[in-house]
Amino acid sequence: MSASPAVVSSRKGGTVFVRAVEAVTAVFGWIAAALTIIALFVTCQMIFVRYVLGQSTIWQTEAVIYLMIAATTLGLGYVQQMRGHVNVDLIPMALGPRSRRVLAYAVLLATIAVTLVITWYSWDLWHQSFERNWKSSTVWAPPLWVPYLSLPLGFGLFLLQLVADLVKLVTGAEPPFGIKEG
Repeated sequence: MSASPAVVSSRKGGTVFVRAVEAVTAVFGWIAAALTIIALFVTCQMIFVRYVLGQSTIWQTEAVIYLMIAATTLGLGYVQQMRGHVNVDLIPMALGPRSRRVLAYAVLLATIAVTLVITWYSWDLWHQSFERNWKSSTVWAPPLWVPYLSLPLGFGLFLLQLVADLVKLVTGAEPPFGIKEG
């Protein structure tokens, strides 16, 4: 018998909570992809206006920055769901089943704690910018609460996806680190 573990991809099933979170996460993954494409088109338009027409650009650079930040943060949960974040599975693969499970809980709980703190402070930043009507200091001067909203939304959804992953680990719907024993 081979001792090498197989990597399992069990994205379906689970509790109603897990399925709901993963459905919302998938929608936000598509939104993140759309924002990236929009940023690409705005960049092309900016290049055309600046270098072909010889005119100055006012809003494009700032809009592309905000679009890419929104795409990155709103897509966090989807990337987690698809296991697309960079990981090194050398240690989990070298551990026995019990140690691997303990490490999986430790990693998930630590990540949830850090993400919870980031979500809290990003919500505070968004709330302050909304209440105080902060605006960008550029000529375009958009209200900053609009791009800042992607921070608590994105990290909040990432937090929900991490909790869904924890539920899957607890219920046995997915093995630790996606590594099936065998």
